[in-house]
Amino acid sequence: MSAIRLRILELSQLQSAPLVGQIEVDESYFGAQRVRGKRDRGARGKTIVFGLLKRGGKVYTEIVPDCKSATLQRIIKGKTSVESVIHSDGWRGYNGLVDFGYKKHFRVHHSKNEFARGNSHINGIESFWGYAKNRLVKFKGMNKSVFNLHLKECEFRFNNRKQNIAWNVQKRIA
Repeated sequence: MSAIRLRILELSQLQSAPLVGQIEVDESYFGAQRVRGKRDRGARGKTIVFGLLKRGGKVYTEIVPDCKSATLQRIIKGKTSVESVIHSDGWRGYNGLVDFGYKKHFRVHHSKNEFARGNSHINGIESFWGYAKNRLVKFKGMNKSVFNLHLKECEFRFNNRKQNIAWNVQKRIA
């Protein structure tokens, strides 16, 4: 199975063209549930994944060391066109995108119970996070060294959801 996931990782990298259009960006934490009674945010020891989703199109994910502006903006600049319209939540890591030439950046503020404002929302990428977590929970944990392979498999399945995945992978492995 690992050989197939390695091939899927290669295919995902080949399919990873810059995203143009309405782009949703968000970060998510993957890992065991927070222990009840602990007083932190529950993110300690979890793997941080940053994702970009072109509405009606493909998703791109990347494991990141932190959610700082420099980290997130480097990925956004590298994976999107400046003509794109960026939709994000209110996280401060997205501050300053207009300084990089992005003319339109819309935010929804989850902390204020705002999840959509007209056409501004990040429901698509949030939906992908749900799909990926639901798919990965069946493993009941995994070694961090193979997490990226499983994540890229989720990305590949999502990006090729309108095709016969088994036939597609089999054709490309041969």
